[in-house]
Amino acid sequence: MNETATEQPGLSPAQGEEAHLSLALANSSITLTGGHTVDLLGTPAQVNQWLTERGLAPVDAGVREVCATQLRSLREQVRSLFASRTEGLPALPAAVRAVNDAMTRVPIAPLLQWDDKTGPYRATPHPTSAIVDHAVATLAADAADLLTGPDADRLTACGSAPCNRYLLRHGRRHWCSTRCGDRARAARAYARRTTTP
Repeated sequence: MNETATEQPGLSPAQGEEAHLSLALANSSITLTGGHTVDLLGTPAQVNQWLTERGLAPVDAGVREVCATQLRSLREQVRSLFASRTEGLPALPAAVRAVNDAMTRVPIAPLLQWDDKTGPYRATPHPTSAIVDHAVATLAADAADLLTGPDADRLTACGSAPCNRYLLRHGRRHWCSTRCGDRARAARAYARRTTTP
């Protein structure tokens, strides 16, 4: 059963989401127990809210379905790359191309601008029509930074089935939330009780 929600269902952000927006993007589709899925990017309004909460779009951006689809597509490519990294498997070339395409679609480096009165300055062009392109480029660049940076070895999938979220491992913790950790410990305790004669 699929659900759409505007908030994560009782889950706090996974370890590392504050530092890496691409991790939050990957975790915006959540698999819960009982076969339920919550998609935080299920509608254009939810996409607009998600981007706004992360400083990637203004409240009144007016995201349309075509832009929402673009962001959901990037999410799947980023999830594919995270899965390849955590499982030690080769990445799908299409996922690498999608992230590279997203990063190069718009300039994310501040470009040189010139004002006749105040002189030169640097600013990233950000016309209203390209808000989602800029957000996608920023998220793709963050994913590339995460996969190639010092945190790459800490990237892991939540160790509590059926959760599908990713996190940056901190010490021995390999669950995305207290809820997942409790569920995994309860499952281990149950398995010990049922296998002990």
